Amino acid sequence: MSAPNKLLVSDPSGVRPRIVLYHAEGCHLCERARGVLAETGIPFDEIDITGDPNLELEYREWLPVVEIDGKRAFVYFVDPIALRRKVAAQS
Repeated sequence: MSAPNKLLVSDPSGVRPRIVLYHAEGCHLCERARGVLAETGIPFDEIDITGDPNLELEYREWLPVVEIDGKRAFVYFVDPIALRRKVAAQS
């Protein structure tokens, strides 16, 4: 695994967009997405969809799903450069 990139998005307002990772148990792509998010150093929340019929219906076929301020930003794969760019655009 490469060393984490310490470059964080500059946010002069002090308000960061909310990043949410939707994942499920046993999802290897979700584990990869979690690793990418963790390496960026950008804070994020996680929601496990396992067993929730509404979340399963909305997210299961797209996992992992990363939303930025409630908007779907990534499915299946999280590109760290694109993530930083999207977070910067929301700040």
